[in-house]
Order: sequence, then C-alpha cells, then structure tokens
Amino acid sequence: MAMIRLIIGIDPGLRHTGWGVVAQDGNRLSFVAAGRVSPDSDLPMAARLCELAEGLSDVMAKYHPNEAAIEETFVNKNALSALKLGQARGAAMLTLAQGGLTVAEYAANRIKQSITGYGHADKTQIGAMIGMLLPGSGKLAADAADALAVAITHAHHRPIIVSARAAGGKR
Repeated sequence: MAMIRLIIGIDPGLRHTGWGVVAQDGNRLSFVAAGRVSPDSDLPMAARLCELAEGLSDVMAKYHPNEAAIEETFVNKNALSALKLGQARGAAMLTLAQGGLTVAEYAANRIKQSITGYGHADKTQIGAMIGMLLPGSGKLAADAADALAVAITHAHHRPIIVSARAAGGKR
C-alpha cells in the first residue's frame, strides 16, 4: 500500500515567492493548493524576509507537507538581484527546515526539462503543462505554477535521490 505524500515546492523570490502543494500516491499526482507570498516591498529587507517566512509557515501549518523542494538560484549578470534572490531563498529554506522538512534543490533547467521536456521552456509553457498535469489547478500566477513544477520534479526524481543516498552516493 502506497503512502500518500504531500510535497511542497517553492519558487523563491523577494517580491513573490510561489508555493505549490501536490499529493503523491504511488505514480499518481494531484493538485492540493498553490499560491504565493508577497512581502510588502516598502518594508526594510529584514522585515520582508520575516513576512516571507511567516507566510510560508502559515502554508506549512495548513497543509502539513511531508517533503519540500526548492528551485536553485539562477546566477545572472546582475549580482545585486542574485544576492536578493539568495536572501529570499535562504529565508524559505530555513523556514522549511525549521518545520522539520529536508529540502531538495533542483536547477531551473532540470525543472523545465521534467515538466515540458525542454530545458529552456518559458513561463507560459510551464503554466500550460501544469494545467495538463494537475487538472483542477485552475489559473495560477506564474510563481505558483513554477512552484508546482518544482514539487512535480521532486516527485519524479525523489526515488533516484533516495536510492543514491542509500547507496552512499550523492545526487
């Protein structure tokens, strides 16, 4: 008998952090909930990070996920943007870890490849595939759709990661 697992996926961002929860029952995935946490941009950085953490804590308290996954930071030419994204990502990871979850990390290209079959898919393609893969998810903000993509990627790749760790390897 398969155990139903609730997986929360996180698409980190300082303006909007997307979150999505899927239920996995064997090979079957179903939509549970999705949304985003949007801290007040007029607040100082520390207060924004607190709002982000509080919002994610509320989501965790409501849905009680068993596992978590987050998108890795994409480093681009703007170092300040990458630093701010890293702060939001760190706050999200800390919140998940404080909630007792191990947090798996996936590169953006791996997520896109897992969802669309193309590692350079755009947000429109991701959103369209989420609608097909998770009927009932409805119209979602791009951040929430991306977070569901992270959760689905984890559901697909988790057995590989777990078996590699059991064998003493890293993945």
